[in-house]
Amino acid sequence: MNTHHPSPLGTATPWPIRALGALLLAVVVAVTWQYKVNGGVVSDEAGAVQWQRLLQFEDRANGDIAVLDARTREEVARFQGEQGFLRGSLRALARERKRTEFGPDVPFELTGHVGGRITLLDKATGQRIPLESFGPTNSAVFAQLQWARPVQ
Repeated sequence: MNTHHPSPLGTATPWPIRALGALLLAVVVAVTWQYKVNGGVVSDEAGAVQWQRLLQFEDRANGDIAVLDARTREEVARFQGEQGFLRGSLRALARERKRTEFGPDVPFELTGHVGGRITLLDKATGQRIPLESFGPTNSAVFAQLQWARPVQ
């Protein structure tokens, strides 16, 4: 008795399956090449940089958060009260700094991109928060720091 059953695809692989395999291989090669070209970093920037500002954030004894221009060390803003999104964002970055044993000396880089994207980069750890992903109201909390001048 013959127990060999012919394959429903026959002995030759049909051209659509070969084409799909070639496409998959091309995608893997392209992603690998892009990864190597960027030095192991896949860029997540949505546009060219429009503005940047180096900032430091400090807790005050009364619970306020002081925002300092990292270059001049002048206070440019002060946040009072709950400030949930601001505090949450800074806590997430501070937790990573503590884990990697970086102190508060290295400034954060707030960047506005063409197209309205805003990111907060911890220059010490490389952690980046895409602020616009949390909605325009939350993003605006940080966007206002672009023009903030020393507090009188």
